[in-house]
Amino acid sequence: MHEHPTGQTASVTEWHAFHAANPDIEAIDAFVIDSCGNTAGKRLPAADAEKLYRDGIMFSASCFVADCRGLGHDAGGLGKSDGDPDGVARPLPGTLCRAPWTHEPTAQVVCHMVDYPAGQSLWFDPRVILAGIEDRCRAAGLHPVVACELEFYLVDPQRGADGRVVPATLPGRPPARRAANLSLEAVEEASGFLRRVNEAAAAQGLPVCGAVAEYGIGQYEVNLRHVADPVLAADHAVLLKRLVKGVARSMGMEATFMAKPFVAQPGSGLHVHVSLVDEQGRNRFGGAGGEALLRHGIAGLQALLFDSFALFAPNFNSQRRYLGLFVPTSRDWANNNRSVAFRIPPGTGEARRIEHRVAGADASPHLTVAAILAGLLHGLSHRLEATVPVDGRASSGGDAEFPGDLMVALDRLERSQLLAQYLPAEYLKIYAESKRGEYLEFIEEVFPREYDFYV
Repeated sequence: MHEHPTGQTASVTEWHAFHAANPDIEAIDAFVIDSCGNTAGKRLPAADAEKLYRDGIMFSASCFVADCRGLGHDAGGLGKSDGDPDGVARPLPGTLCRAPWTHEPTAQVVCHMVDYPAGQSLWFDPRVILAGIEDRCRAAGLHPVVACELEFYLVDPQRGADGRVVPATLPGRPPARRAANLSLEAVEEASGFLRRVNEAAAAQGLPVCGAVAEYGIGQYEVNLRHVADPVLAADHAVLLKRLVKGVARSMGMEATFMAKPFVAQPGSGLHVHVSLVDEQGRNRFGGAGGEALLRHGIAGLQALLFDSFALFAPNFNSQRRYLGLFVPTSRDWANNNRSVAFRIPPGTGEARRIEHRVAGADASPHLTVAAILAGLLHGLSHRLEATVPVDGRASSGGDAEFPGDLMVALDRLERSQLLAQYLPAEYLKIYAESKRGEYLEFIEEVFPREYDFYV
């Protein structure tokens, strides 16, 4: 069985060594990662860090099934019907580092939560969900290598008169008026921000490997290197989002990972690159018989795509992204083609991989990667055959089964007997309940455009 950091606890000696090297630290942020890909926890004074490492800290275990605001909906009876019990969050080894963007010298540490008093891992922790499907892959002889790419916008912290977000004005620059896709000038204009992102990533040990200006005005993408541990790859994505938001805030801006913050601009995606290696670390997609394996994997991703869609597009705004350019609404795949759901980037041998382009930047990296591994395992276990790859721009349009409505996607997720073979059926039900609760509270207020249509 592959060893995951999910159930390990860091020794207090790790804190002692860190504090000796960083005596100025005044506080420590201890947090877990929830089903929205957000961090939830507490900021403690540095004087309490030793207690954190010895005993852990207690806070609501239902935070894992909270909505995007951190509020619960009693999904699965967690958070209200059960009396909202605390769990014990314990620091994970190797995750202690500085948070360079904070106003006061602050450290951060990722935690693993267990129940009290038994000390067992919480089965509805998204990191535990991902670790479970990863273990099944490894038991089947499949060893995933994963990297995430995240797109985001820099926006002004002050909203416009209509309450909408507006692009940020970079320090020393006039407001941007046009898109600058792949523009090095745009990267240079944002160099102060991107340099601080790179510096913070280096301080935190995040494997950032480049940034590009994207299609939208004020939109960027930051890439992460591949790692042979899917849980760690998803952790990297969450920590990068936290870092980008923190650096932007420290510079008088905000970074948003909304899937579609601007109607007339491209949406932001979470693209996941995945390959499979053998016991010696050699890429199985690039070796003998690799093309057949790759097609089996794609076929599994195709089979599970729409059942998993509510994980890739988790909220009302997420659905808007699928109206844009290069955002897939079908099961198509192709070589070196960004108009499809499953792209095979250029490269042979060790570079052979699948790029999963469906999820929005607002999706949980852990649940997204879990669904992708489920698809790969399904396709390779059953030796499924993929469709014929498309040429040029994908022309099949929206698939007849495309769940272009959040409620439809949640219903399909909850009812999926196929997906429940790989991810816990009870978790799919809890996730759907939580997202329905979030949606119902979201639509409680009247939208301004309703007056234009219906008065």
